[in-house]
Amino acid sequence: MWDSRFEEILRQRLPFLSAGDSLARDSSLRDFGLDSMGAVELLASLENTFQVRFVDDALDMANFATPGTLWTTLSRMREAVA
Repeated sequence: MWDSRFEEILRQRLPFLSAGDSLARDSSLRDFGLDSMGAVELLASLENTFQVRFVDDALDMANFATPGTLWTTLSRMREAVA
């Protein structure tokens, strides 16, 4: 599973996700209100927090479809930096 920083950042960008709602690996981020502006803000927050850069194929919107796909993409980038 992902770490608490990831979920905290993600929750800040999902206006339709209430505090008591669980965030499943396959939840649709769009269904919880992630729009294009929110995706840009999310991207910047993740880059700053995890000290990575989303480049090339990582910028594909498919990577921002669910928490699971986004966490997998972020994890791969973190491994590449380490």
